[in-house]
Amino acid sequence: MIGFFKPPVFDDAVLGRLERSHGMWRGTLSLSGAQPTPLALSGSNREPDTQALVAARLITASFNDWRPSIQQALLDHYTPYAEAASGEEPSALRALTPTIREPEQIWAHVSLQSITVAKLSGVLTTELVYAAAWDEDHMLGARFQSGIFIELCGSV
Repeated sequence: MIGFFKPPVFDDAVLGRLERSHGMWRGTLSLSGAQPTPLALSGSNREPDTQALVAARLITASFNDWRPSIQQALLDHYTPYAEAASGEEPSALRALTPTIREPEQIWAHVSLQSITVAKLSGVLTTELVYAAAWDEDHMLGARFQSGIFIELCGSV
């Protein structure tokens, strides 16, 4: 009887153990030696979607190729905040907005919060969700479809 209440599990040779919870298959994924990040995949009640599994397995190998696109999108998102904070009067906004002079510095001010592989408007999409030091109100989703960067969503 106790086994009846256990969530379904799926063991993947690359992704490890995934458990069904809140309508998604959940596990973790480590990118570039970072701490494990929550991973969510779409799928049925019995198993993750096959295409979602394939896409999730490719994230680690693709991440270094994706970094320049993500970095530029995060920098583009940061720029208006930096411009607003650069006013002459000291402000709380200035205190919260980091100074980023080189594009590579962006990584010191963001943290990967989660990864989701699911259909978005009917198209399988991989979304890497970041918290940014300069934008405490939003999570930023770097979205990829078929390995191509499509957008940085500013309100995930």
